Amino acid sequence: MAKNTENKQNVDDNENKANLVGYVRKSNAGGAIKVSINSDAIAECETYVTSDGQEYVPLVISLNALMKVLNGERVVTTISQIID
Repeated sequence: MAKNTENKQNVDDNENKANLVGYVRKSNAGGAIKVSINSDAIAECETYVTSDGQEYVPLVISLNALMKVLNGERVVTTISQIID
């Protein structure tokens, strides 16, 4: 039984964790995507700097979930930063 617990721990360690940063939804008119970012959450995100000195915050939106929002199957989906 200890082996099953050990295997479960290895799977959990390999899963990516994410910080919720904001939400995406379709506009009421349906012609645009509205992005809402929590300013406190974005301030705590990790960043990277490009060769030209610009600083960016890498964020992720699930393509599958976004397509559901666009198709009207979902109202909203999340924007997150993946934590390694």
